[in-house]
Amino acid sequence: NLSTVSEFVFVGLSDAPEIRLLLFVLFLLLYLATMAGNITLLVAISTDPHLHSPMYFLLGNLSLLDLLCPTITVPKMLGALLLEHKEISFSGCLFQHFSLITVVGTEIFLLTVMAYDRYVAVCHPLRYPSIMSTKLCAQLAVGTWASGLLNSLLHTSLVFTLSFCGANKIQQYYCDIPPVLALSCSPTHSRELVILVVAGVLGSGACVVTVVSYIFILLEILARNSPGIWHKAFSTCGSHLTVVCLFYGTTISTYVRPSFTYSPHRDRVVSMLYGMLTPLLNPIIYSLRNKEVKCALKRVIK
Repeated sequence: NLSTVSEFVFVGLSDAPEIRLLLFVLFLLLYLATMAGNITLLVAISTDPHLHSPMYFLLGNLSLLDLLCPTITVPKMLGALLLEHKEISFSGCLFQHFSLITVVGTEIFLLTVMAYDRYVAVCHPLRYPSIMSTKLCAQLAVGTWASGLLNSLLHTSLVFTLSFCGANKIQQYYCDIPPVLALSCSPTHSRELVILVVAGVLGSGACVVTVVSYIFILLEILARNSPGIWHKAFSTCGSHLTVVCLFYGTTISTYVRPSFTYSPHRDRVVSMLYGMLTPLLNPIIYSLRNKEVKCALKRVIK
């Protein structure tokens, strides 16, 4: 007597009208601030000749991803809060899921490439222009986007080829892997295992490359032991390291774990961190720690 699910319903962040309006205003302001910050940073990087370097080219890609990530999920959430339109079609949920996993995966790979870029800048400063050439930067950027796309194709095919024939209420404000898997009426253990292994291998691989890059940076700093080297190294790597810790911590705690540990309330909070706060904080972190970005942003604003 079960029928195939044709649409899903998001469980709202709050059913109380007064809280719902407050949340709408809060998330709208956060979304607008995120858009303004990342668009301004993109304009600064593209228009200022001083920022036409590999580091800022990669940072521009990060800002583009930080524009896309909240845009995929937040408008639908704002509509649910204001208009109480909480339904999303099966195909719409599939597209939202595919887009979000593409962006999240691409950002993980991009942050790894940025760690390698910082390693070359600190450990091989004289060879930096020849190693991080324009061609290599373009290839690395294309590779990160392609890897994110392929990773998302795998995850989306594993999730949305399952049968959905019972409950259709998603315990989240967007179509994410754990809450969608929880609604399937098919056996999910084997697919969960594949998702866990793939996410674990890719995530741990990215972490290993990042950690090894910073170990070599630390060894280089200790070997030089020159005055001011710690301050210079922190100004070069501090912003990236802060973003990595914030982003990796929230994404790994969401995806690299078995489904029986899924907690709707906790996952909503964690997803807010990497889905809204991280894209908001990234341009702030980079602009506060970088004099060149500060000057470029001032020129853009003027």
